[in-house]
Amino acid sequence: MEDYMKLNKKVIDSITVCGLCAMLTVTAVTNSGRSEVKAEDKVLANTGLEHTGYNSYAGVAATLFDYEKGLTAENAVTVEKENVEMVAAAQDAQQEAQPQLTQEQQEWQTKLMPKVEESLNVRAQADEQSDIVGKLYKGSVADIVENDGTWAHIKSGNVDGYVNVSYCVTGTDALSYAYDRCGEIATVNTDGLRVREAADTNSKALEVADQGKTYQVDRAAQAQDGWIAVVCDSQTGYIAADYATRSLNTRVGITIEEEQAQIAAQKEAERKAAEEKAAKEAAKAAKESKKTETTQGEAVSAGADDLTLLAAIIECEAGGESYECQLAVGAAVINRVKSGSYPNSISGVIYQKGQFGPASSGKLARKLSGRISSSCYSAAQEAMSGVDNTGGCTSFNDHGSGISIGNMKFR
Repeated sequence: MEDYMKLNKKVIDSITVCGLCAMLTVTAVTNSGRSEVKAEDKVLANTGLEHTGYNSYAGVAATLFDYEKGLTAENAVTVEKENVEMVAAAQDAQQEAQPQLTQEQQEWQTKLMPKVEESLNVRAQADEQSDIVGKLYKGSVADIVENDGTWAHIKSGNVDGYVNVSYCVTGTDALSYAYDRCGEIATVNTDGLRVREAADTNSKALEVADQGKTYQVDRAAQAQDGWIAVVCDSQTGYIAADYATRSLNTRVGITIEEEQAQIAAQKEAERKAAEEKAAKEAAKAAKESKKTETTQGEAVSAGADDLTLLAAIIECEAGGESYECQLAVGAAVINRVKSGSYPNSISGVIYQKGQFGPASSGKLARKLSGRISSSCYSAAQEAMSGVDNTGGCTSFNDHGSGISIGNMKFR
């Protein structure tokens, strides 16, 4: 319809121009006499121009010039309007063609990550010679305060300084880098959440997690509505999405002071671990050594009362010690019975004056009327059967020199 109206307007304009041209021709031919002047007046009246006193030809020419000038101006305005509309339409089309950023992508437009294998120095000023105030380790993310294309002023954790952007990725690229290099974690936000073998509440529970427990998200697993696939004991498990928060496994920068504190704490932990390892190895070696020194001698003839008596003195002397120590106490008593330097019976050895404190203090009597542990009975039985893990020792205490078994010294 619009093109049709434009065409009609052009036809009308052409007819008008032709009419004016015809009037110009008539005026030129009859330009002598009063009758011609009257014809000129009619033309002027039809064109709406005043009579100027000039010849009629000049008046009509001026009319044509003004009319054509008006048409040209109108056409120029129309073309300019059409050009503006075309440019606006092209801009709209370009904007529609550009992909729309998600909310997460929009949030990352002011973020930065170091693209390094270990760490990136954060300096006090935008200068390679400036002091190092912190570090962005691999996987750290920082907020960009200002970026001039060479240096970026960033904040991350307690770090506030400048980094060289040539070693970084920013915006959407940083977000993609975070997903590829850091992965995601799922943090449990309730107690007693079951990690299922499959995305089904009836599936077998692999384990039960409490609030704060984190799992690595298994991005290779097929997504299931309402569930998050996680790595649980080297296999894929599923937790209900409503009870966990999913996030990128990124970190923040650390100051030089924080880094030094972490290094010191790590060294202390390593030192303690080394000490514990050495202690365990020493204990294991001692235990193995005691085993090799354990001998089987002749059994001592004794009745049920002697067994109870020996178990009771073992309880009094080493009730809180290891079984090896309890056996050693029983063996020392039996070694005295066999030695010839002491009484030749269990009761004689135990009640010998000045030898066993519990026998004279009344502690032994109370133990005999009370409860004796099964481990002390077992140690007494082994000792009476001839088992000796002391190498023939006949005395012991909790100090001095001798063979260390538990917290006691045997000589």
